[in-house]
Amino acid sequence: MKYPIVEHFYTLQGEGLYAGNAAYFVRLGGCDVGCVWCDTKESWNAKNHPQFESVEIKNWIKNTPAKIVVITGGEPLMHNLEDLTAVLKKEILQTNIETSGSHPFSGNFDWVCLSPKKFKPVLADNYQFANELKIIVFNKSDFEFAISEAKKVNEKCLLYLQPEWSKEQEILPLIIDFIKQNPQWKLSLQTHKHLNIP
Repeated sequence: MKYPIVEHFYTLQGEGLYAGNAAYFVRLGGCDVGCVWCDTKESWNAKNHPQFESVEIKNWIKNTPAKIVVITGGEPLMHNLEDLTAVLKKEILQTNIETSGSHPFSGNFDWVCLSPKKFKPVLADNYQFANELKIIVFNKSDFEFAISEAKKVNEKCLLYLQPEWSKEQEILPLIIDFIKQNPQWKLSLQTHKHLNIP
């Protein structure tokens, strides 16, 4: 299979449980979620990006020391990821995904970061796959959204709140107060943006 590639790069994971770990990011084109604060709107139209086969993608990664691969977007589940993950898993690469969960689940992943968005709901069957629930906090109403979404994942799923980048200074104190009152939640920061790395 071929996949539309917006960009791919080897860097440090900036968010969630794997923050600080070296990881190879593969950003797939195509997204119909429409987050108003999206920082990768250039990824939305899959037709704007060149197509590459799974083996080509694997070869990029194997040219680095990467042990972790993160499939992201856009919305990566707009594509059938069975072929891509099969090729990556043959190389004994830890294969992670970051998704809104708004499309049918496909692929074999070691770690699933589910990041629900109000703009397009998660498909009910996808909550079961979440290892990590990441809610982007843009305004105060997102805390109620976070509480609602947390009720739908399994009890082992890690819970993260992340301030939307452009409002971090405003939102961060609210998140800290919320986590102190609800210690099952953790703080996720976009550390890669603070470090000015991809």
